[in-house]
Amino acid sequence: MTWLSTARGLLPVRRTVRIGVTGLARSGKTALLTSLAANLLAAGAGAPTLPRLTTRLGGRSLQVSVSPADPALARGDDAAPLPRFNVPGHLAALAADPPSWPDRTSSVSLLALDIDIGQPRLFAAMPPQRLRLEVLDYPGEWLLDLPLLGRDFRSWSGEVLDRLESQPQAHAFLAFLRSLPDTPPPEEQIVRQGHRLYRDLLNRLRADGLSMLQPGRFLMPSPGPEPSWMAFFPWSSPGALGDLLQFRYDAYREAMRRELVTPSFGRVDRLVVLADLLSALHAGPAAFADAAAALDAVARALQRGGSLPDWLTHLLGFGIGRVAFAATKSDHVAERQRGNLAALAASLTRAPLTRGADHPGGRVGAFAIASVRCTEDLVWALDGHPVSAVRGRVAGAARAGRSYPGVVPDRPPGPGFWEHPFLALPDFEPMRLPLAGRGGVPHLNLDALLNFLLDDLL
Repeated sequence: MTWLSTARGLLPVRRTVRIGVTGLARSGKTALLTSLAANLLAAGAGAPTLPRLTTRLGGRSLQVSVSPADPALARGDDAAPLPRFNVPGHLAALAADPPSWPDRTSSVSLLALDIDIGQPRLFAAMPPQRLRLEVLDYPGEWLLDLPLLGRDFRSWSGEVLDRLESQPQAHAFLAFLRSLPDTPPPEEQIVRQGHRLYRDLLNRLRADGLSMLQPGRFLMPSPGPEPSWMAFFPWSSPGALGDLLQFRYDAYREAMRRELVTPSFGRVDRLVVLADLLSALHAGPAAFADAAAALDAVARALQRGGSLPDWLTHLLGFGIGRVAFAATKSDHVAERQRGNLAALAASLTRAPLTRGADHPGGRVGAFAIASVRCTEDLVWALDGHPVSAVRGRVAGAARAGRSYPGVVPDRPPGPGFWEHPFLALPDFEPMRLPLAGRGGVPHLNLDALLNFLLDDLL
């Protein structure tokens, strides 16, 4: 432990631990950060909101407060601090009557909490362990840029164009490519038109619920004016146009490399990757295959010793101490199906499956969570047979309704699974919050996720 000399004596220096939270589209980042803040603050006030964390502390005291908004503690680059995550505003939405989901965040923000953990009884007179937990809300659209660092322009273009051949919405963009001569000139007008058509296509595919969309900053640009090298599109033919597009693609990747070593993104100690696998199953085989491909690409990029440059492999392999892949909305299925959901996340990412309060003791784990719980479990007689189902209030409904989505596969499903469609997933309201959120937010397995991320510090 590091100590600081003050007028009052020696105090332990507050250690900063930064957790990056990102994920595929609509996976619930805002809900997770809001619930994490509310439940830690409530646990620090004595509420039993995170029972596994309480057990892990073994009787040691816990005090939690929102960190002061000191720009030096949340520096995003050399000029400006990162904006703070709006905990009161998001929590107010959950605590409203009727409750509503917080608005999704559309830019980088930071949640900062100061945590003091008391010493064991024999050492109770000693100063507490002092942590500053900084949770970085990292846009999910940017997550899919990470695999680009290990791909050259030609191979990336070929893979993207092959994937687009099965997408009806890609007709206009593919027709534009086919209209070009065999060796088109590297004219800016052609580049701009192709870039606009490709960017519009990515936005339409995202609206349809697809996730494997690259480059991610085409969908959510970085702050500030857009540089000229952002204008490119996939193109697999050789020639002067291909050389220009490759030059801009490489410039894009170089900008990403610079960003990853800034104080904002180069100092992430832990990483959480969220995915809404239930909605992907419901949307059908094409949507599920797309989500699976996106998770696979991210998992491979995060693996140590992959095809990334040596400096980035070192950064991701050793800078990030733990990576958690979490399937969200686990409360939309009954308890006996949640193990399958976690196993599915583990299968798609090759991560060790984490059960309950136990964890694999390594740097990667897979979970099924519900950051903000919407339902309760019940047994429902369906077609004369008892099934494990859930009950919750659908948005706008006067009474709670029941739902049995079906059986969740514990590994990527084969063709037979799609013969019996995964049933609709209702748009449930959040559960009512005790004490307007001061008593925490109902959740599933958030404490197990937190234990995994912070175990070596506790």
